[in-house]
Formats: sequence, structure tokens, C-alpha cells
Amino acid sequence: MAEHRTMQRGALLDAARSLLSEGGTEALTFPALAERTGLARSSVYEYFRSRAAVVEELCAVDFPVWAAEVENAMEQATTPEGKIEAYVRRQLDLVGDRRHRAVVAISASELDAGAREKIRAAHGGLIAMIVEALGDLGHAQPRLAAMLLQGSVDAAVRRIELAVAEEPAVIADTAVAMILRGVQGARG
Repeated sequence: MAEHRTMQRGALLDAARSLLSEGGTEALTFPALAERTGLARSSVYEYFRSRAAVVEELCAVDFPVWAAEVENAMEQATTPEGKIEAYVRRQLDLVGDRRHRAVVAISASELDAGAREKIRAAHGGLIAMIVEALGDLGHAQPRLAAMLLQGSVDAAVRRIELAVAEEPAVIADTAVAMILRGVQGARG
């Protein structure tokens, strides 16, 4: 029975990812989850007490996976510039990934404290790595620079999500060039 419950929970999370990818957080409703999984709406409530609980669980499950991929790409790089480039490129590569699209939709929405805390925890390790790379470059304000750098990545993610103008590779190349030039020019 426990195994069956785990499968149902997994199916609900998968359905939630699809709904988020397709229509953002507005699309994530209990009737839609019930329809996607073939469960009765009352059954959905047995697993999650609210939409916020679904989002919180996705944050707990998906953000660490996403963060680990970015971290792994950074660890392959041998220079501070390489680490910064890997940090930017891996995040932008993951935009096409269905799991990451759900993460982007969650990040863009109004979140409750529990979900925000889980995202912050997952991002914390990444930000620490990028702060370290900026410090290694001799940046005067590595923490501030890390936050601004992430803002640039977020803007590039939104541009890729629009899928109307430039190719994702062009957006990634432009973001990397801007960021690397910017951090080079702001050494202490």
C-alpha cells in the first residue's frame, strides 16, 4: 500500500510539473491534477493539503537536482572565469528541460514562506560557489556581484522562455560575454 501511495504522489508531482511548464502556477489546480492523474479530487487532497504544499514539495525535490547540475558544471571548470561561465550556461541550458521549466514557473510566482525557504536553501550553495569564484577573480564586492549576476541570468532565462526572438544559444553567448566583461571591469 505504501508503495502505491509513493507512486500516486510521484504521478501527482509529475502532473504538477507538466501543468507548471504549460501554464505557470495559475494552471496548477487540484481539478487539473485530478484530471491528469485520473484520481478523484478528494484523493488529491489526501496527498497535498493545498497548492502551496504541492509547490513546496516540488521545490524540495527539484531545486536540489537542478542546483546539483549547475554545481557539477562549475566543478568541471578550472578557472574562476570558467566557473562563472559554467554557472551561467548550465542554468540557461536547463531552461529547455521540463523539470527546470517547472522550477522557472515556481520562481516567477508568489511563493509562501516554506517554498521560498526551500528555494533559498538550494540556491544558497550555488551562490556561495559563485561568490567564491568572484572573490578568486579579485572582485571588490563578490556578494553583491553574485546577486547582480543572478539577476542577469534570470533576465536571460525569461528571454529564452519568450521563444520569440533570438536563438537560446545567442542569448547564452550574449549573457556570458556581458557578465564576464562586467565582472572583469569591477575588480577591487
